[in-house]
This record gives sequence, C-alpha cells and structure tokens, in this order.
Amino acid sequence: MVSIKTARELSKMKDACKISAEALRAAGEAVRPGITTLEIDSIVRKYIEKQGATPSFLGYGGFPASVCISVNNVVIHGIPSKNTVLKEGDIVSVDVGAYYRGFHGDNAYTFPCGKISAEAQALLDATKESLFEGIKQACPGNRVGDIGSAVQKYVEARSYSVVRDFVGHGVGAKLHEDPSVPNYGTPGRGPRLLPGMTIAIEPMVNQGAYQVKVLDDEWTTVTLDGKLSAHFEHTVAITPDGPRIMTLCD
Repeated sequence: MVSIKTARELSKMKDACKISAEALRAAGEAVRPGITTLEIDSIVRKYIEKQGATPSFLGYGGFPASVCISVNNVVIHGIPSKNTVLKEGDIVSVDVGAYYRGFHGDNAYTFPCGKISAEAQALLDATKESLFEGIKQACPGNRVGDIGSAVQKYVEARSYSVVRDFVGHGVGAKLHEDPSVPNYGTPGRGPRLLPGMTIAIEPMVNQGAYQVKVLDDEWTTVTLDGKLSAHFEHTVAITPDGPRIMTLCD
C-alpha cells in the first residue's frame, strides 16, 4: 500500500533526509587512495549516531554494516571490509540511509577516487544526469513508468544499460515501501504519483550489459560482464508544485 505523508510527516522526514545527505557527503570526503571501505563505514556510522539517528541499513535483512560501498564493477550492496583498500582510479558507490524520528532518508552517490579515466567519468556523468531526468517526471498525475522511461531513454541513448534486477522504491516510515520505482518502463504506465508520496529514485547504470549476479555472501551484486557500474539516488517528495528533492545538503 502506498503511504501518503502529511505536511507534518514530511517535515519530520526532511530531518532524516538531511542527516542521510550529510552522512553521504562525509563519506565522499573520505574517499581517497589508501582508505578502506570499513573505515568509511565507521565515519558514516559515527556521524549518523552523533545526530541522534540510526543507520538504516545496519542489520536490515541481516546486512552487517551501516553503509553499502560498491567499488568499480560492484553494482550495489557492497559490504565494507578492512580488506577492500581504495586505489587511484576506482569509482566508489556509497549508499547511505538514516532513520530519525520515525522516518528514513535514503541516498547514494558514486565518487571518483583520485583521478579516474575519461570512460569512468562519462559513466558517472550519465548516471547522475539520468537521475535528474527521472526526478523531472516525479510530478502529480504522472505515473511511475514516466520516471523509469526517462531514466532508460537517457541511459540507453549513451550506449549504457539500466539494471533490471534492482529498482527504486517508496520510502518513509519503512526503508522500503510501495511503489517499486524501476529505472526502465513505459510512459503512462504504473502507479499514479500523488502529492504526499515519497520515493527513492536510484538509477543503477552499467557500462556494459545490464545483467548482474549476487555473490556467495548473498549481498554483493556485480556486473555479469565485469564492467563498471554507477549508482546515484535521491529521496524525492511528490508535491503539488512538482518534485522536491529531500536529500540535499545545506
């Protein structure tokens, strides 16, 4: 069932989203050659808890860390580890959620580690821009398919592919709520967008084919062909005046 938030609930949720956004910024500032993904996880967890919030992902479905950190061909759900040391040229997707005063914020960004290749930068640019193409469609009266179609068209026009096995979602009192928000689709199809809905739009874009596989740890998801993948995400509120991005830093 789709949850429609009141103005008071949106105000409370905005605080959770702000913490999520600032925690993601802290993660990005920590990305550099030589740091481990476990160290970044610790930085983010300490920041979130200092704000009186709780990391949304810690223990969610058994996930063992506070942040998903996915490097290069890891699409999503990378588990932070002391053995994963970032190096120059890596691309590092960080997915952060914070739970505060009864609501979750959820966002992700793919950061360059030092100087990256032109090909990697082009993938990051296209994925980030596809997110904003999707957000433009998050208006009352539109449908979920309008969002997915906008993302898909932008991505495929640049010869990249959209992951099919994982999608965006509603977000609010629960980390994952209805409706599902695929990054592909047909305009005019799917659930209608209504004021008060809050959704996480999160393109996951592969340099090569869209197929992925989940590793034996049952979390880490990688591209099947070993090519790079990028991931960007914002929590967005549907308002009478159009989409409002909630996971923005001041």
